[in-house]
Amino acid sequence: MGIIEKKYKDKKNHYSMKSIPKSLRIWFLIHFIVDLLFAIPLIFFPITFLSLLGFTIIDPITARLVGAALIGIGGASFFAYKKTKKTYDILLTLKIIWSISAIFTLAWAIIEGSPKIVWLILITFMLFSGVWIYYKLKLRKN
Repeated sequence: MGIIEKKYKDKKNHYSMKSIPKSLRIWFLIHFIVDLLFAIPLIFFPITFLSLLGFTIIDPITARLVGAALIGIGGASFFAYKKTKKTYDILLTLKIIWSISAIFTLAWAIIEGSPKIVWLILITFMLFSGVWIYYKLKLRKN
């Protein structure tokens, strides 16, 4: 790569990083932390953790898989911190799909009589979904 090409590439990546609002970067870090707070007990202590939350029927394999999904999505949030607009755009799409799917499944669980804590989890997913949709639209305008 020549000097001119390198300068162009550096300017292009610099511009892409600057076009990501600092608040979105902070939301990605918050998402990483929240995911870890739930993922670790789901992976290592699924029965104890879910029992404390009021669940009576617990499948530790499913709980651990949910924990693994949270690690994956939260980890992607962490590693995207200094990436480009394109990376954020792709991850926002993933987060929107994940959160909207979760909202529908949690609402269904509530209708079927799940523990009251599911309301808090539902509200959390609704909050994150709203944040992701807001920033997806904001990035589209830029």
